[in-house]
Amino acid sequence: MLIAAAILGSFAMLGAGLVGITYENTKDRIAANEKAFLLRTLNEMVPAKAYDNDIYSDKIVVHSKQLLGSDQGLTIYRARKNSQPVAAIMTAHAPDGYNGTIKLLVAVDLAGQIGGVRVLSHKETPGLGDDIEVERSPWIEQFYGYSLNAPGTQGWKVKKDGGVIDQFTGATITPRAVVKAVHRALIFYFLNREALFAPADAIREIQSPHKTGTR
Repeated sequence: MLIAAAILGSFAMLGAGLVGITYENTKDRIAANEKAFLLRTLNEMVPAKAYDNDIYSDKIVVHSKQLLGSDQGLTIYRARKNSQPVAAIMTAHAPDGYNGTIKLLVAVDLAGQIGGVRVLSHKETPGLGDDIEVERSPWIEQFYGYSLNAPGTQGWKVKKDGGVIDQFTGATITPRAVVKAVHRALIFYFLNREALFAPADAIREIQSPHKTGTR
């Protein structure tokens, strides 16, 4: 039994060592791939020619559970051209998806119009709720050009609830959750537009109906 335990222990240590070596050899490549994917996604919403700063590095972390859907810090990327604000790409969560939280990116230009919305991750039902993915359906592209005033408070709902935004055939919970999250992100942007583009070390507080800090 002692010999068998020693053999098993040796295999366990060997396995752990191989996992550690593999991680060390691949972590930089994984990080680079994740960065490249994020930059492609950001550029789908804010074209690269529209800004000249390092959009990946020009970012802040904010906290607003009520409007951005998470009590954790969420990243906001800032696009600028000639040092002037162009757009903010906000990370937002829809906590009331059918199968859990839907994580989004919401791009809003300086005038308050949406430049694009993309899904970062979700657990919605394959073949139905996953139509929120731009690779599967153009549904999420309908937000382009919307603002708080267009379509207005009543319009910011799916059609089944009296709004102007399409839902999926046979599914309402998923699109309803996304619409609510995008609308709340717009409200957050409206309340904090000037602060969002301030230098990170100059920001003291982000406003919301319940004040929330940023760092």
